[in-house]
Amino acid sequence: MPTWEEKLADRMDPQLAAEIDKFETEITLRKQGKLDEKVFAETRLRRGCYGQRYDNGHRHDGIRTQELHYNSDLTKGPETLWDAPGMQRIKIPFGGLNPDQMDVLADLAEEYADGVLHVTTRQDIQYHFVHIEDTPTIMRRLAAVGITTREACGNSIRNVTACPLAGVCNTETFDVIPYAKTTAMFMLGHPDAQNFGRKFKIAFSGCRQEACALVNMHDLGAIAATRVENGKVRRGFEVYVGGGLGAVPHNAKLFEEFLPEEELLPTTQAISRVFARLGEKKQRDRARLKFLIAKLGIEEFKKLVLEERKTLQPDPRWTEYLEGVQQYADKPLKPPTFLNGQKRPEGFDAWYATNVYRQKQAGYVVASITLPLGDLSSWQMRELAKLARRFSGDSVRTTVEQNIVLRWVSETDLPDLYRELTRIGLSAPGAGTIVDVTACPGTDTCKLGISSSRGLAGELRTRLAAKSFMLDEAVKNLRIKISGCFNSCGQHHIADLGFYGMSINVGNRKVPHFQVVLGGKWQDNAGAYGLPLVRVPSKRIPEVIDRVTDRYVRERTANESFQDFLKRVGKKDLRAMLEDLTQIPPYEVDPSFYSDWGDPREYTIGDMGVGECAGEVISVAQFALAAADGLVFQAQLHLEAGDFPSADQNAYRAMLQAALSLVRAQWPEAPDEADSTIQEFRQRFFETNIWGDRYAGNKFAQYLFIRHASPPSNHSDDHAHRVVEEAQLFVDAVYRGHEILAERGAR
Repeated sequence: MPTWEEKLADRMDPQLAAEIDKFETEITLRKQGKLDEKVFAETRLRRGCYGQRYDNGHRHDGIRTQELHYNSDLTKGPETLWDAPGMQRIKIPFGGLNPDQMDVLADLAEEYADGVLHVTTRQDIQYHFVHIEDTPTIMRRLAAVGITTREACGNSIRNVTACPLAGVCNTETFDVIPYAKTTAMFMLGHPDAQNFGRKFKIAFSGCRQEACALVNMHDLGAIAATRVENGKVRRGFEVYVGGGLGAVPHNAKLFEEFLPEEELLPTTQAISRVFARLGEKKQRDRARLKFLIAKLGIEEFKKLVLEERKTLQPDPRWTEYLEGVQQYADKPLKPPTFLNGQKRPEGFDAWYATNVYRQKQAGYVVASITLPLGDLSSWQMRELAKLARRFSGDSVRTTVEQNIVLRWVSETDLPDLYRELTRIGLSAPGAGTIVDVTACPGTDTCKLGISSSRGLAGELRTRLAAKSFMLDEAVKNLRIKISGCFNSCGQHHIADLGFYGMSINVGNRKVPHFQVVLGGKWQDNAGAYGLPLVRVPSKRIPEVIDRVTDRYVRERTANESFQDFLKRVGKKDLRAMLEDLTQIPPYEVDPSFYSDWGDPREYTIGDMGVGECAGEVISVAQFALAAADGLVFQAQLHLEAGDFPSADQNAYRAMLQAALSLVRAQWPEAPDEADSTIQEFRQRFFETNIWGDRYAGNKFAQYLFIRHASPPSNHSDDHAHRVVEEAQLFVDAVYRGHEILAERGAR
């Protein structure tokens, strides 16, 4: 029997085929112990191959229900790498798919993964439980239909995203898809993008006021813009740089108000070269572009990029694609028609109200397929490919909200499309509403997950869907986004109601918690970032949503947005409203608080125990940490009031207070003096890295060191916002530090 390599040889791009051959050789060498693990790790990440965790036992999200028992540590040696399957990420530029590609994606999920395709918040597709020895075959079969996994992960330019409505949107300036596609292909494997310290994300948006592609949270974001010059309309982009979420979000800075379209590719190349040359390499938590721009300032960064642009050798690819851009357009499958008075099946009207968008082309619509938790089965993907061939042709998109849309559907076909979607279990309404909860993988498969983001998302979706018909219109269009840890893979910072996972010790047990993040803004391309308000046990998060949204409905003024309502009420009042939800009943009274959503087992993120000697230390420490929490909250109030110096000072004091609490856990008489605290904390905890790599304590300790060494001379909203966010993360890390001390004392 011929191998897949032989069968597909003439259907793959020769360069992609050669790269896959090389990767297969590297797998063999690593297995033989002839390739260093660190070198191989970077190689496989650049091919989209990740490790994943397996300690969650059962899956309860409706699709994945098998019991899994694998070694969760892929770092101890080559034997675990081959025994434990991992995750394969697939790059889908601007989310664009055609039915043939969908068929292959479905087949691969069924043959090599667990039969599930997961749509990510970057419009990618991910498989889980994939054996690394199968990945070259997966890559070849994808390459045969024009899909690559190259640089889907690693220190590289990640998937280029774009608005799924581009080309059919009623408010866009022009269709950004040909630019997004060309940028993705031009920078894929580009030699100037191979020496980054961290990842680099690019997004394209057709208009400024909508959510579109969330430009404000990207390393490089481009919004379509036009100018009239010499009587002719000229295309270009409003360009932003240095945005990012992660643990501490940064707002992107305006780089160029109008960048002509012919300068898009060379400017992207020049930015990449500056980032590769000057970006941080050793300290990974400071290696994103946002930190380089914060260090240099936007004007100096722009100066360096423009100087770099002048040194570039001309490349015909910069402009040769522009000849066909103005004529670029999707081709409809059918003539335009209208719904008129057709008979509608049961449930159609509710689905139509939330899942159908009227295109600017009369007679055509975009139909959204809501994917709970971003998942669909292989069979569903295959059936969806059939529906695309029947109703929309090649115009299929994944979305940053983890859904799939069919574009260019003739209105008259909508009832039939709905019936078919109902048949395959994909006709749920609620796309783009509060029911459509976004979540990262969390503790299901991510090795950094602390709390079950998917479990909570599934619970919230079930509850909200059950009462969706009763929800006030002001609440229906709010967004909920959940991350399993502080890293914001679920984009909690830009949600109306955001949450990120953490844990708290109660006695000798751990309780899963989520930080409540309010004030983020999804619209205006991620127009504002929220701040943490209060930690709440995971099992009480549904009550948080009920209280906040119910109060918004009761007390909002006419046409008052959710963000404006939160500002008017103020953080002090909002926190007081939720304070009682922070209480945790004893295990004997209600053990449910001590397990996570979707998992009946007692919650744990590692073995732990608390000895009697540690008990008193922890109680004193908890008192000190409560004071640190209070200082962070005061900093938030000052920030809200526009008093940036006080916000900065309180955040700094909170970090000092938290650090001192750890120092006094080992030296009870430690003086309350800043320089001494920093010195002792550095020696006792930072240099010894008591947190290890998983909990990022050393990463967050850097925030304290930097603020202590460099107090701000000029106070700004951006800087104060960042320091307050950093303080919260550091205090959270110190909580974990005390847990580790207690665990050590018990052993």
